[in-house]
Amino acid sequence: MGGMPLNDMPWWRWRSNVRSALHMLSDPVFQQNVWLAGVEGYGDVTDAVYRLVEDTWLDNWSAEKYVGTIFRDSQEAALVDTAVLRVLRIMHQVGPDALVSAYVDHEAWPEAVRAARDAHVRMAASDGDDADAPPRTLEVLRIMTRAA
Repeated sequence: MGGMPLNDMPWWRWRSNVRSALHMLSDPVFQQNVWLAGVEGYGDVTDAVYRLVEDTWLDNWSAEKYVGTIFRDSQEAALVDTAVLRVLRIMHQVGPDALVSAYVDHEAWPEAVRAARDAHVRMAASDGDDADAPPRTLEVLRIMTRAA
């Protein structure tokens, strides 16, 4: 999140949390090397889903509601909606406190990862960031959202 200013959107902290969640949910190598390996500092799948829907309530209504505040345009919002629906469908099937392996082994997980990747790439490009950079730790996210 380095190209465009972090705070150019009215609700940029929420955008940062959504982007962080989508980034982790969209990266199978990260999931293998960090989540499944139990590396600390990044949370787990449930934490990522929580960041995705915590403040935004995207589990209750469309991201379109936030165009101009969290999302730059309707295309971003539509991609986020797709990702949220796919990830939440799996979470409801395996349970919010399931092991990471229950998510990544789920038959629909690759589809959810693809949807999260589409949303992540679009948002990263809109912010002038490298979509392929590794996800940041939750501590770095906290520092970034306190700054500015």
